[in-house]
Amino acid sequence: MNPPEPYAGSAWPVRILTLFPEMITQAVSHSVIGRACAAGILDIRAVNIRDFTNDKHKTADDVPFGGGPGMVMKPEPLAAAIRAARAELPGAIVVLMSASGRLFNQETATRYSASRGGLILVCGHYEGVDERIPRFFCDEEICVGDYVLSGGELPALSVMDAAARLIPGVLGNAGSLDQESHDDAMLEYPQYTRPRDFEGHAVPDVLFSGNHAAIARYRKEEALRKTAANRPDLVQPGSGAGPAKALPGFKAPAGWGRPDDK
Repeated sequence: MNPPEPYAGSAWPVRILTLFPEMITQAVSHSVIGRACAAGILDIRAVNIRDFTNDKHKTADDVPFGGGPGMVMKPEPLAAAIRAARAELPGAIVVLMSASGRLFNQETATRYSASRGGLILVCGHYEGVDERIPRFFCDEEICVGDYVLSGGELPALSVMDAAARLIPGVLGNAGSLDQESHDDAMLEYPQYTRPRDFEGHAVPDVLFSGNHAAIARYRKEEALRKTAANRPDLVQPGSGAGPAKALPGFKAPAGWGRPDDK
């Protein structure tokens, strides 16, 4: 296989190295990401790791040394695929999707979006990848949560989406990025739309008051309440968030926390 020419496009490039390229191409052809690709703002492509195998069966995995269940992805095709992607995108960050990686968050998404060289996302599968791949061929290992998936494709799509939506022009309304969940280590405030009353559940009156200061304070208080209920780890001492920092003078009312939805 001939090495690719260095990337010369103006779009933000992402290459996702996978055993199942159809999973990627289908996902990135829809909605916000699909429109941004069609508009030339993003350039997201799947790279089939099996194209870099050397046998007629396109073998990409083998049994683990030392015994144990399952199969391990072989280093040769992975290393060759990464080298080819680096040759095309020499300034890209190479990230392995791994349950053993550092936990992905909004701060990391922002850092990735600032990498004008783009991203190369490597999808593991089976019991994982040969340890020499993350140690010698990748820049980072990322985990999207404290759980295990059958492959790295869904995490790679999550990481790509979180970073890509921060690229200028990807979202139709740039204001959509303002006051989102996980900005300032807090979750986003609740949102409502028509009808004003749905099956006896009314939209809070303050949102119709026209008092912008009162609406802003209401939204901040609701964001704090939701954060404390759903992600109390974000408002613990030392977390960098919390009522005192986010809203000076805020006092939690009785029963502050998750509302009773029953």
